[in-house]
Amino acid sequence: MPDPNGFLRYDRRLPARRPVPVRISDWREVYPPAGEDLVREQATRCMDCGIPFCHDGCPLGNRIPDWNDLVRTGNWDAAVESLHATNNFPEFTGRLCPAPCEAACVLGIAGGQPVTIKQVEVEIADAAAARGFVPRPVPAPSGRSVAVVGSGPAGLAAAQQLARAGHAVTVYERDDAIGGLLRYGIPDFKLEKRHIDARLAQLAAEGVRFRTRVNVGVDVTAEQLRAEHDAVLLACGALQGRDTPETRGRELRGVHQAMAHLVAANRVVAAAAASGQGRPSVAVLPDGTPIDAAGRHVVIIGGGDTAADCLGVAHRQGAAGVHQLDLYPQPPRERDEARDPWPTWPWILRSYPAHEEGGERVFAVAVQEFVDDGTGQVRAVRIAEVTVEKRDGRRVVTAVPGSERELPADLVLLAIGFEGTEQQPLLAQFGVTRNAWGAVDARDDWQTDADGVFVAGDMHRGASLIVWAIAEGRAAAAAIHGYLGGPGALPAPVVPAAQPLAAR
Repeated sequence: MPDPNGFLRYDRRLPARRPVPVRISDWREVYPPAGEDLVREQATRCMDCGIPFCHDGCPLGNRIPDWNDLVRTGNWDAAVESLHATNNFPEFTGRLCPAPCEAACVLGIAGGQPVTIKQVEVEIADAAAARGFVPRPVPAPSGRSVAVVGSGPAGLAAAQQLARAGHAVTVYERDDAIGGLLRYGIPDFKLEKRHIDARLAQLAAEGVRFRTRVNVGVDVTAEQLRAEHDAVLLACGALQGRDTPETRGRELRGVHQAMAHLVAANRVVAAAAASGQGRPSVAVLPDGTPIDAAGRHVVIIGGGDTAADCLGVAHRQGAAGVHQLDLYPQPPRERDEARDPWPTWPWILRSYPAHEEGGERVFAVAVQEFVDDGTGQVRAVRIAEVTVEKRDGRRVVTAVPGSERELPADLVLLAIGFEGTEQQPLLAQFGVTRNAWGAVDARDDWQTDADGVFVAGDMHRGASLIVWAIAEGRAAAAAIHGYLGGPGALPAPVVPAAQPLAAR
């Protein structure tokens, strides 16, 4: 039984972040481990509600009240088992998910303080990792083989589920290391890569094979892949960045997609760690073009997670100054019940650790022009204050007359979202097309228009949360298991048409 008075006795608390001057001098995670006393205190705040809406907020259906109470009573082994029953990689979600479960927590009603679900989750996962992830015994081979294209959270979750069902699973990754965006898209100050490596060792011990530097559709054709495997899962993500080609000066040097900056930074951090060097060298694009913020005035266009990641990277690279621009007005600090009633995901001001490290956030502005320094290099951005309205379902942005001004900019990063999965050779080879939103549709059984070819994760639903990627990977694995004639049924937490909890 839960402690019925826990939420009355304890306020919501998180562990203190590492001091700003210390953490921006390295690439280690912002949060140190929480002490056991703090974690148990916070888990005690969970009421084990009669109707736990946190379950609906999380697409994985995590048994949140169960493992909260197990932590409260000190039964960490059982908490680990309960957590892993629905989530393959809680050490990732506990660090990277924005926690829609917390937005749906009953303690959040009327402006209250929800349980620190995400913090408890990551501490349980880290306790398991400290003892070493124990591989499940490899079952008798089913005689069936599955190719998973893409090694992000959706692909890895599906691979683990299928391997545990006895199928031979090979994960194909075009990059030089496994992990997808977890590896090179997420900065180390949010996810140190040792967490990925520890989990990959478990998957390998469970029989999953990994092939890196294999660009399916180029190095290996779809025909070859289908000849070698009984089913194929496409989990290639949604990496086609949204651009602003209509903005004057977009062609100038120094204007880049945000992911180009993040990937380049992650690569030099990884190289420094591998070589045992101290501070990483300058980040560059594949063609050698510098994309490093050191000593530069940086302008980040966008207000979401990717923009905040670029902000934290710019601080650690030694930027001279950073402005982060958001098209929309500053959100309220508290949930607007009329707009976003509990337990839906609220539109509120979200501040990330990177925001307390420096830089300036500017709301309700739009870039009118990237300004040339006369040599083809950007030197500034011209912005104007704007109003944003919806008319007939379309967004209409109107500049406020006389509000234009310039911000210095040697490096501009576009973090304005994604337009779906990339147009790549494997799509045509598999006979799969992108829909109007740049994603790949799935039938009710997670198959694409091509028989035996399944899709999951961001490639299917567009850029989304890591919990949705893992949930779709698990569900697609269940569908593939059934397609291959496997006995019983694997867990399938979502269906292809599932949507986040939202007000209608």
